[in-house]
Amino acid sequence: MATVAYGSVPFQEQIAFFRKKLNLPTSAWTDVYTREHDWAFVVAGADRDEIVSAFRGAIDKAIAGGATLEEFRKDFDAIVEQYGWDYQGGRNWRSRVIYETNLRTSYAAGRYEQLQQLKRLRPFWRYCHSDAVVHPRPLHLKWNNTVLPADDPWWSTHFGPNGWGCQCYVEGLNARDVKRLGLAVGPRPEDGTETVVIGQRSPNGPRTVTVPKGIDPGFEYTPGKARLESQIPPEIPDPPVSGSAGGAGLPNRRPSDPLPAPRRAPASRLLPANLSDERYTQAFLQEFGATPEMPAIFRDVLGEPLPIGNRLFLDPSGVTKINKRGRGQYLLLLADAIKSPDEIWVRLEWHGARTLAVVRRRYIARFQVQGSDKPLLAVFERGEDGWFSVTGFAGDTQQADDWRVGVRLYRRQE
Repeated sequence: MATVAYGSVPFQEQIAFFRKKLNLPTSAWTDVYTREHDWAFVVAGADRDEIVSAFRGAIDKAIAGGATLEEFRKDFDAIVEQYGWDYQGGRNWRSRVIYETNLRTSYAAGRYEQLQQLKRLRPFWRYCHSDAVVHPRPLHLKWNNTVLPADDPWWSTHFGPNGWGCQCYVEGLNARDVKRLGLAVGPRPEDGTETVVIGQRSPNGPRTVTVPKGIDPGFEYTPGKARLESQIPPEIPDPPVSGSAGGAGLPNRRPSDPLPAPRRAPASRLLPANLSDERYTQAFLQEFGATPEMPAIFRDVLGEPLPIGNRLFLDPSGVTKINKRGRGQYLLLLADAIKSPDEIWVRLEWHGARTLAVVRRRYIARFQVQGSDKPLLAVFERGEDGWFSVTGFAGDTQQADDWRVGVRLYRRQE
């Protein structure tokens, strides 16, 4: 299949669409699906923020500066070497998928925005199959020159690109254009659907999806449509989840499997309830090789760097808050949750009043402390705007499951 050659003239709607995305670590390509890509920039299997950020810069350079595939491959090689990324597939195939999929979907999103602005002048859309494709898909060839009203529901799943390596696109027409080209409006193609299982090798398990025939799973949406239509803050997930917010289009989903069984912990992992703030701080930092005077960089089970230091427990005025809500005695188990979590999740949180979204990484673990009949839940969550923790004895499984939302990056093997 021939590669696409993008022009040297920057496409402003495409650039703006891409730059509004948030970096989101993932464990597999099925973690973020269809319209969720309108909000999140992902590289399948890149589960560390620094790797995702590096690829974000390389793709931005390609979109805004017109970098070719071969130029992007130089960045790809440098990123892989710098971070030791163990990716799936061959180097040429994987780099092509990252490059072309991001460029084509962002281009389609920018084009969709333009076509929406032109609907009054060009109320019809035409499906166009690219002649550059060496091995065309039969149904994509069949759809070539299909003309339908711009608001026809068919476009919601067939806008293009419609699969890996697909170069199909849409153009706007008016009534005179339709007549001049010898075309007709309609009928809508009716090719049926098929149910397929995807992500068989995903750490989070397979997914069953239904897609229109001729559309690769994950491409049955219109890039940019969900974001363009979402002019209000996203809804809170239903049912509400403690400490989280998401909504239409955001990859905040729940698992179908339970948390791993609580691990046994000796009673000595609970600190006395009457220690000084300094002793609590020292005990927590010591778990990571840090001291009140010297912070440390701890890398979690996925290799993500976490700065650990005294400033974690100081408010803006410098007053310690380490024993906030009586959490001091649970700090060793909170450290255990960070070092050896049951699960790690990432999610997007929307701040409606500030009209911005942040990516948060959440560590969850449960412990059966000696002498207690209830498991202890420990949650540590951090984002660019800060962090918070939850510790305490959980009376039921649902209370722990309330924290399991977003995209799961890691699960402890029992």
